[in-house]
Amino acid sequence: MNKKLRIILVALFCAGGFHAQIYIQNVTVADVVHKKMIPGQTVIMTGKTITAVKPSKQIKIPQNSHVINGEGKFLIPGMTDSHVHFFQSGGLYTRPDALDLRKHVPYEKEISWSHSHMEDLMQRYLKMGITSVIDPGATYNLLKLRDSLKVNERLPSVYMSGPLITTYEPEVFKNLNKNEPFRLLTSIDDAKKLVQEQIPYKPDFIKIWYIITGDANKKEEQTKKLEPTIKAVIDEAHRNNLKVAIHATERLTAETAVLNGADFLVHNIEDEIVSDDFVKLLKSKKVIVSPTLTVMDNYYDTYGQKKVYNTYELENSNPESIGSMYDLKHLTQTSDSAMLNKRKVRFSDPKIKAYISKTDSIRKVNLKKLADGGVMLAAGTDAGNIGTQHASSFLAELKAMKESGMNEWQILQSATIIPAKILNKDNEYGSIEAGKTADFVLLNANPIDNLDNLTKIDMVMKNGLPVDLAKIVKVTPESLAQQQLNAYNARNIEAFLEPYADDVELYMFPGKLMSKGKEAMRKTYSAMFEKYPDLHCEIKQRIVNLNTVIDKESVSGLRLGVKTEATAIYEIKNDKISKVYFIY
Repeated sequence: MNKKLRIILVALFCAGGFHAQIYIQNVTVADVVHKKMIPGQTVIMTGKTITAVKPSKQIKIPQNSHVINGEGKFLIPGMTDSHVHFFQSGGLYTRPDALDLRKHVPYEKEISWSHSHMEDLMQRYLKMGITSVIDPGATYNLLKLRDSLKVNERLPSVYMSGPLITTYEPEVFKNLNKNEPFRLLTSIDDAKKLVQEQIPYKPDFIKIWYIITGDANKKEEQTKKLEPTIKAVIDEAHRNNLKVAIHATERLTAETAVLNGADFLVHNIEDEIVSDDFVKLLKSKKVIVSPTLTVMDNYYDTYGQKKVYNTYELENSNPESIGSMYDLKHLTQTSDSAMLNKRKVRFSDPKIKAYISKTDSIRKVNLKKLADGGVMLAAGTDAGNIGTQHASSFLAELKAMKESGMNEWQILQSATIIPAKILNKDNEYGSIEAGKTADFVLLNANPIDNLDNLTKIDMVMKNGLPVDLAKIVKVTPESLAQQQLNAYNARNIEAFLEPYADDVELYMFPGKLMSKGKEAMRKTYSAMFEKYPDLHCEIKQRIVNLNTVIDKESVSGLRLGVKTEATAIYEIKNDKISKVYFIY
């Protein structure tokens, strides 16, 4: 959509003229209900609502109307990530129960970060064409923040549970008051109390963490022992007209939860290949499953110190969150080196690799069986967990579903209409039909031909409002400096150059010009990235002053066993790095 029309549409909304009709003309509409592309359509919006979807030849558009030319483009419903966690950043320090690095970054700092960056993460989802997210496991303070952010209709819709009602609570999350993401379940009385405790915060649903610990030979016994309390939570939630999501990655716990009324399984089964009867059970109960295929491998790759982010992720993830993942390189030289190196060795062990491969295979086989058996599947990433970045991880999840044998239409349904069914919102959004909210994505290429085409976004519309893709995520001098640092540590030349102006100038302080223009940088840094595979830059100190960022750096990997100490001064102009001064 051209910039002039975008400005007009935004101005109409701000001026109270939000009920003017807008036409998207001659577009190919993705009918996700019937799994077909319908060319030559005109979509009419009035305010937030789609009022008609008809063949263009049947529509006579009044003169001076606001028209978006959809010729050669593809209109899909706004997508939904059905499993995210805003109490987690996606960074290295976000789950101290899994990787305890609190001596380096206190968990209280992570809590503060999650609150101050929730809006930023929501903006990143919207930029990716994700107009709704479902958070199965938050905190009371995040529920309040959800409510305060609702007033901004240019942000994704957030559907959120309260703290996870759990059969096991990690010690590190206890005594955090309204920032506590878990509430321990010990009895039937607890079940009722813990559901009622959430009601004043208006959760969109209830979430249970059905965890079995202890002797592996007694899993069935433990599952049955906990069943009455699980049932009590589900019954109490349903009495309060709230659906129930369940974390149950084992077939036995998942089946027990479903038989007792669970509505949404937030993970696939990973301990055994499921039977045809299990598939039929899920279908008959209309249970929805979110497979979350990639989240565990992101943990394993982090532990093995081999997590690699691609250009798309480096350019679109929150720079602080993804930047923390590269801290492992210099944390291996701290007092935690023994623990970190032990994990690296363990997750390089052939036996562990074989176990991971087997688990991955089980998930993929089960996903194909569920899809073929007609079970409703909702794409979800479990974003926020270590290594699984908010927003940018969604495409990798969809591709993993494709690798499991699902076809593109099944995957597009899993990202649009099926997530809307989780909370009975499919009459409001999830498909492009008259009467539904105008949440959609205009693409420059057909996503059914190639899932990568989901990134070729021309326009995102949320509540009938156009999103300025270039400005939806706030760019700051610090974020630009961090973004190029992340790409430097990843030795990714395209992502490294992206934050720089085309005519960027590099100086040896105070004024000796070393290089001018991106192409000169490309030549220099491509050679450096190729020559030094262990290149790593650690920021020792950062000062941000208006449009200038000053980084005190320690660079390793240029010479064996030697670190180079340097200072880099970045000047930012028009949201790009325009000049850099180096001091060695």
